[in-house]
This record gives sequence, structure tokens and C-alpha cells, in this order.
Amino acid sequence: MTTLPGPVPLAPPGPPRHPLDPDPTRSTKARAVFALGLIAALTGLFVGGVVPATVALQLARQARREAYVSGGFLTGAAWLRRGERLAWTGLTLAAVSVVAMVVIAVVRLAEAPFGQDFAPNVD
Repeated sequence: MTTLPGPVPLAPPGPPRHPLDPDPTRSTKARAVFALGLIAALTGLFVGGVVPATVALQLARQARREAYVSGGFLTGAAWLRRGERLAWTGLTLAAVSVVAMVVIAVVRLAEAPFGQDFAPNVD
């Protein structure tokens, strides 16, 4: 057995690419999902994050489908994951703020007098 000087390659190179194969590119929908998810997370407490979060989740579904069909030539899965997490965070914050508003409204309604309040000398 003889050894050659120099670094040893860890893995043999894969099969050569076909010249007509497209170059791997990042999906533009992945960036849009991330941007919409970020907007949803930032405006989630104001209940304004519901619309961008919904759009982000729908775009994420389309982007995943397109990436699967492309056979690996569309990248950006990390951006998709981050955008989906931010969108779900925005939806969660919106739901928490709606529940808090309902609880506050119920407490205020319970503290309000019921019916007409007459003077103490009225029978």
C-alpha cells in the first residue's frame, strides 16, 4: 500500500452536470415569505399581522411546491422556514391580543351597572 503526499479528498466528486441544467438560484418567493413573516411578527400585537401572515403561509406553500418540482435548483429553504416561523409568531401574537381584548371587555361589562340606576329615595 502506498500513500501519496498531500490532502486526501473526503468524497469523490459527483456526476458531472449536464450543460443544459439551470444554475441553482434562490427562490424569490422565499424572500417574500421572510419579509411578510417579519411584517406579521412586528404588527402581530396590533392584529394587523393576520393578513401578511396568511399571505406568507400561502406563498410558503407555493414556494415549497416549486422547489420540490425544480429538483433542487431552487434554493432558499432556510428563508422559508424563518418566514413561516415569523408568520406563525405574528398569528399567535394577534390571537393573544384578541383574547386579551375580549377578557378586558368582559371584565368591564361585568363591572358596569345593570339596568337603570335610580336615586336612593326612589322606591
